[in-house]
Amino acid sequence: MSLHLDARQRAMLQEMGVTVWGPSPAQEATAQPPASAPSALAAVAASAVAPPRAQPQAPSPAPAERPPAPPAHTTSRSTSPAPAPATTGPAAPALRLHPPQALYPTADPAQTPSGLGRGWLIVAESMTPAEPLGGDAGRLLDNMLRAMQLHRHPRVFLAALERSAPGTEASADIPATLAEAVAQLQPAMVLVLGHVAARAALGRTEPLGRLRAGPHVLAGCPAVVTYDPAFLLRSQDNKAAAWADLCRALAMVRSAEAGG
Repeated sequence: MSLHLDARQRAMLQEMGVTVWGPSPAQEATAQPPASAPSALAAVAASAVAPPRAQPQAPSPAPAERPPAPPAHTTSRSTSPAPAPATTGPAAPALRLHPPQALYPTADPAQTPSGLGRGWLIVAESMTPAEPLGGDAGRLLDNMLRAMQLHRHPRVFLAALERSAPGTEASADIPATLAEAVAQLQPAMVLVLGHVAARAALGRTEPLGRLRAGPHVLAGCPAVVTYDPAFLLRSQDNKAAAWADLCRALAMVRSAEAGG
């Protein structure tokens, strides 16, 4: 380490008894680096601490362009399920209405019990319109009418409804046709048997239990709705309820006859 002492400083140190070991002033003069040395050393130091120059890299390939995403409302519209179609009840079967026919035409009017009124019109679906009291359902209907003593009445008529076969024409306006039959026959009671008959004759689609409870009128004539014989063959437990409906119809006829 050089102290760079001049002659005066050296003399002072010698007077203080301090021995200075080092090169003489002439040697110090020759040992000093040239003026350009500090700048050279600074350049060397800067190169030593400077970070290495980054090597140029090849440009990466541009990513493939993706098609733009559809708008949110478009996506939700395309993925949302279509609304379910409105459900409706079963369509009414196409029916053919046969002209009313007397069920007991040979009954003697003189032997007709009182309280049965001037006549009855029965509307029911029949599998055998040509022979309405035939088959199991027909025999059950006959038993029901006999229990009411109607087999002894010559003016008991059946307007049979038959499901139209493919290729056959259904009746156009069944309620209007039945209204004409009521006007012609003038029955004291219209007995509607079964839901199919109630829909065709009265234009009602409520459950049969509700139809049984309510009063009905067909072309000005009182009407009672009850079970049809074909259903009662499948559901024996409802026979008591059907008999109650028949008794109610009889009571209405008797009340009207007593009041008239």
